[in-house]
Amino acid sequence: MLQALKTLRWAQPVRALSAATTSSGTQANLSPATPAPEPDKLYRKLEIELRGIDPAVLKSYTWFATTAAEHLGIEKGKCWSPRKAHHERMTLLKSVHIYKKHRVQYEVRTHFRYMNFHKLTGSTLDTFLEYIERNLPEGVALQASRTELQQIPEHLRQPPEQV
Repeated sequence: MLQALKTLRWAQPVRALSAATTSSGTQANLSPATPAPEPDKLYRKLEIELRGIDPAVLKSYTWFATTAAEHLGIEKGKCWSPRKAHHERMTLLKSVHIYKKHRVQYEVRTHFRYMNFHKLTGSTLDTFLEYIERNLPEGVALQASRTELQQIPEHLRQPPEQV
């Protein structure tokens, strides 16, 4: 067994595709074909919705995201939040079996914050979203909506023919 390991160790790797020759005898370059670079997508607007239970955390995170956008050269739009939070109340009996009059109420308040960013490229948008998602604080949900710019189709570009 030791002899088999020694022979495997000294064996030369097979280089079948490293220097292939053509019929004329010259060497052909078999490097992997590099595809033509695809143009980057353009986005008109990125709207980010933040949800959380603490408005101070949402405000701080909004400041963080807008500062990161300024460093990346992203045009910042409107940042706003509704005046009132969304209230969800749940009423339960204190005792499961008796005393219907004695109840307890639980309440969850969800605060919202919206941010808009304009005129982004696809690579910048992906980088920005990944960065702010990685630094998302606990208890905060993020939802991003992007609006892509597209060219007008060819059949709509040409003016209609006069009859």
